[in-house]
Amino acid sequence: MKPQIRRVLPLLAMAMLAMLPLTRANADATTDKIKDTLKSRLGPDVDVRDVLKTPIPGIYEVDTADQIVYSDAKGDYVLTGDLMDLKNHVNITDARASELNKIDFAKLPLNDAVKMVKGNGERKIAVFSDPNCPYCHKLEEELKSVDNVTVYTFLFPILSPDSTVKSKSIWCSSDRAKAWTSWMLGHQAPSAPGTCDTTVLSHNLELGRTLRITGTPTVFLADGRRLPGAVTADRLEKEMSSVH
Repeated sequence: MKPQIRRVLPLLAMAMLAMLPLTRANADATTDKIKDTLKSRLGPDVDVRDVLKTPIPGIYEVDTADQIVYSDAKGDYVLTGDLMDLKNHVNITDARASELNKIDFAKLPLNDAVKMVKGNGERKIAVFSDPNCPYCHKLEEELKSVDNVTVYTFLFPILSPDSTVKSKSIWCSSDRAKAWTSWMLGHQAPSAPGTCDTTVLSHNLELGRTLRITGTPTVFLADGRRLPGAVTADRLEKEMSSVH
């Protein structure tokens, strides 16, 4: 949580209250006022994107881009933590975060990604990955045992200048997929001069910002759901099987 948020409501008391799903129809003049108040009080470093009324009187959901928090009706207090629907055994905060973080997979600029087809390639995932990210290497190891999938890897060099150097070399390789896997799985550094048009990398970084990607790897399923981190092959298989 940003340091500007100093006053916190008791988490336990809030967690004991059951919530119903939130909708845009809950928005009213009060939520607009809370949004303006929080923007003023939290400062420019906190991106208050939206405020929604909840079924709990006087409690409002606040989307700060970084996370979901909760506010009173005056914007005097902010609560961080997970809200639980105890009756239905649902983590409301996680469910909302998943909804907010979904994307339209069909709108991804797949031509800006390194494409690899495994088996019949009928299933599809997109991965935002940094070539120097240890967890990205772990994800590639997991992907070795996943078949019948097309993987679109968006080079996303955010860790170091060397990440950009490697990404440029991989993008400029005659066989991008081979250059990527040779580095990620075989530790064979890409050798192609990164002198071709690599503006795709800046496009990927901007795309990642708009999609709220804050770390690598980040996996997107074909239905738009997001799986952050080095998910296991078993988890990926399970999640892909639930895509409709």
